[in-house]
Amino acid sequence: MKIRHFLTLLLLVSLRSQLFAATPVDALLERIDKGASHKFVIEKTESAADFFEISSRNGKPLIRGNSYVSIASGINWYLKYRLGIHLAWNSMHATLPTTLPLPEKAERHDTDIKYRYYLNYCTLSYSMAFWDWQRWEQELDWMALHGINLCLDIVGTDVVWRNVLLRLGYTKAEANAFIAGPAFQAWWLMNNLEGWGGPNSDAWYSQRERLQKQILKRMKELGIHACLPGYSGMVPHDAHERLGLNVADPGLWNGYRRPAFLLPTDPRFAEIAALYYKEQQRLYGKADFYSMDPFHEGGSVKDVDLRAAGEAIMREMKRVNPAAVWVAQSWQECPYPDMISSLHNGDMLVLDINSETQPQWGDPDSSWKRADGFSGHDWAFCMLLNFGGNVGMYGKLQHVIDEYYKARDSRFATTLRGVGLTMEGIDNNPVMYELVTELPWRQHRFDWQEWLRGYVTARYGTAANAKVQEAWLLLARSVYGASAKVAEQGCHESVLCARPALDVYQVSSWSMMEEYYNPDDVIRAARLMVEASHEMPANANFRYDLVDVTRQAIAEQARLVYDEVWRHTVPKTAECSPTPRSGFSTYSCSRTVSSLPCPVSWWAAGLVRHGLSAPQPTSATATNGMPVCR
Repeated sequence: MKIRHFLTLLLLVSLRSQLFAATPVDALLERIDKGASHKFVIEKTESAADFFEISSRNGKPLIRGNSYVSIASGINWYLKYRLGIHLAWNSMHATLPTTLPLPEKAERHDTDIKYRYYLNYCTLSYSMAFWDWQRWEQELDWMALHGINLCLDIVGTDVVWRNVLLRLGYTKAEANAFIAGPAFQAWWLMNNLEGWGGPNSDAWYSQRERLQKQILKRMKELGIHACLPGYSGMVPHDAHERLGLNVADPGLWNGYRRPAFLLPTDPRFAEIAALYYKEQQRLYGKADFYSMDPFHEGGSVKDVDLRAAGEAIMREMKRVNPAAVWVAQSWQECPYPDMISSLHNGDMLVLDINSETQPQWGDPDSSWKRADGFSGHDWAFCMLLNFGGNVGMYGKLQHVIDEYYKARDSRFATTLRGVGLTMEGIDNNPVMYELVTELPWRQHRFDWQEWLRGYVTARYGTAANAKVQEAWLLLARSVYGASAKVAEQGCHESVLCARPALDVYQVSSWSMMEEYYNPDDVIRAARLMVEASHEMPANANFRYDLVDVTRQAIAEQARLVYDEVWRHTVPKTAECSPTPRSGFSTYSCSRTVSSLPCPVSWWAAGLVRHGLSAPQPTSATATNGMPVCR
């Protein structure tokens, strides 16, 4: 009898847990804070357009929406703007009050932006290549909370390609020589290289297949569409010799040999495409969206009938799923107008991946503009922001808002169907990504300063600290104040990351850095954050930002110190010479102090509150306001 009672109790406990996690949103809430799911009422209801509404019922916050992603977006909005809880990459957990405050009146947000897109191929290699399920689960929660309903997912595509090549007669070693290693699969799948960073182990392929099935299952539960890599003609470079295929040679990419392109006139194009999709479907099922970017970043199209290529790619995708949409990145010349102009409107979604800097959607002020947009195809306004996964504060706070509403007010707004994040690396500049994910839910243009105050309050749970607010205004007008004309590829690069030399300016080959802000503003902001650290309540987001802004200040100060070193090292005849060497002439020629500014190590001491005081300055002061060491 006791055993029966015990088993009955276990069953009741199990049923209770299932009730609390009756929906994917309930389970998401439990991952945020155990017990959180029974503090909310959620309601999924039909609607022609995506929406969420925040109100109350039976003494609890009621979050209504037309999908689980919309409901999760509403929960996130409530947490941010009612509780001062900001869930971000650095902190996806929170402790909710026992009783949640109720809104005084219902708050509803609708959007006509059908797709909220996420990820660049590069993100999946630069930031995510070695993630396990635990980290992916957290990211999927982040996506849902931020309204993402369409996500690029290349995990496990290497398994598809390995199996396809084996069926075509390649050996396992030959297949591995074609498939790139984990950190380089972005450029492999964009048809830029093959084999680099490999070979991959059998255990790797098994792990990726399992992981992808977990990811797709959770995406389906939450209502996030997976955008899987489709077939766009890529074959190994030796496919002509090995298989007798009629191929074009796309050439080299930065010295790397590209895969060959299977010409659409080859009778085996349909056969190999079908083989690829059949294997992909066997492993992971059908998708409603397929990503394909042939000739990416300069691939030669010599001897390629672009119209025929586009039609063949579309035709084979539609054989798999007649309702599927081809998703293409707009970058440089791709997708070529001749390749997509004959395709049926509604069958493509073009990602204008660098809308904040070099938009191609038709903005007349852009150097990359396409006068006719994307040939009438649907498109998405996307922010690239980060290149190379580099770490550094950077953004166009005001301009992103202006450019988005400029697009909405243009004649191309009739085909504007999406807003997206297409950064090359994550875990940086959360303020910018938060801004863009809110754009679809804000129907009208808004003031960036007011929005920023709300962001800081939500991120730290308080608006009371004047030093923190001042620090963020300094950041907003400096590193986050890049204008429309600033075309550098991501953040200013730190000289501390450069190869030692006397002529360092940018660190990477393509940074295109330019001086658009005063580094002293960042240094002042860091000082204010350090001073405020003794006054702020414990908060994971504040700790993260305190470290980040101090790191940025150290990088800024290092550039100033480097400039002093250069000025004291080069021949006197070169003093104040405005050369392309560094671009520091604005600062170099203004210095009159011969002593070097103090090291910045004492700044970091404030982070751990060791009670260290700053070095005693001399009477001399450098032009950036920092004391000069004895």
